[in-house]
Amino acid sequence: MLDHIGLTVSDFARIRNFYTQALEPLDITVVMEVSGQETGAGAHAGFGQSGKPSFWIGSGNKPSGPVHVAFTASTRKQVEDFYAAALAAGGRDNGRPGLRPHYHASYYAAFVLDPDGNNIEAVCHDPSG
Repeated sequence: MLDHIGLTVSDFARIRNFYTQALEPLDITVVMEVSGQETGAGAHAGFGQSGKPSFWIGSGNKPSGPVHVAFTASTRKQVEDFYAAALAAGGRDNGRPGLRPHYHASYYAAFVLDPDGNNIEAVCHDPSG
């Protein structure tokens, strides 16, 4: 349904580094960067897969958070690896990897607060894990 989403962040370099590390286990990388000269505003980085940016961060006067963003994981191991990578990159625990059956029987997710306080989730819906 959504084509992409963007967040204004407090410290572009720091938050770019956080997402580069945290999203790597989900095979999500920086696929496009746009300078402040090109946008007429701040610098931006687009994260995605197969050359298509779907999640953007950008510098600006005021962070847009806190918001909740959930990224799809193909396996439960990817959820666990995301959680570990996000904590190692400076995120804070907001929900260890595990089943969340109140959403549905195979909803396996982990939640981390990014350095700006945004609730970042990785979720696997595959019942086989």
